[in-house]
Amino acid sequence: MKIDLLTLFPEMCENYLSESIIGRARKAGFLDINCHNIRDYTEDKHRRVDDKAYGGGTGMVMNAQPIYDCVKNVQGTANARLIYMSPQGKTLNQELIKEIAKEERLILLCGHYEGVDCRVLEELEFEEISIGDYVVTGGELPALVLIDAVARLQDGVLPSEDAYTEESHYDGLLEEPKYTRPEVWRGRAVPEVLISGHHANIEKWREEQRKKITKEKRPDMLT
Repeated sequence: MKIDLLTLFPEMCENYLSESIIGRARKAGFLDINCHNIRDYTEDKHRRVDDKAYGGGTGMVMNAQPIYDCVKNVQGTANARLIYMSPQGKTLNQELIKEIAKEERLILLCGHYEGVDCRVLEELEFEEISIGDYVVTGGELPALVLIDAVARLQDGVLPSEDAYTEESHYDGLLEEPKYTRPEVWRGRAVPEVLISGHHANIEKWREEQRKKITKEKRPDMLT
């Protein structure tokens, strides 16, 4: 999968995308992720990319021109799914992640300040996606969340499909409780079934616990 991230803070995004699982997957060639500085495409001699909003209000709005030129230059003639990270978009969930993960190419736009001139979103037909009903300073963190979730579903990024198909939300349930050494910690023991070596009983326990945990913590998921 090829992902282009359009932002005013490419270094900040690059730092995260160069570490851990995502960083290793990029080095191994399983992911092609590039961060582009929108400011490099402004026609303003002072490299400004924002201005005051028509109609008043606090904060600045990102100009359409540098965003448009950045998208056109990065995209070229190839098809791509264009996504603008916005609190007004549809909420990101695992089903949407699985859908997006099938795309060959993504272009993600990170807004900042009071957002972007809506005309560029309309002109380029951006899809809007939100990571939740709250507002953060810019689109960088939401974009990194989307990239991380989508990247984990790409071939070669994780050791096997079990690494993500058995996790919370993938099939509509939460994960079962996890334990590691020591066997007893502060008087709390690991359930005997997990150290029994009886794989069928362990799988039955895991399934029962997943349903129990989901019912207790996220009953809305069962409806």
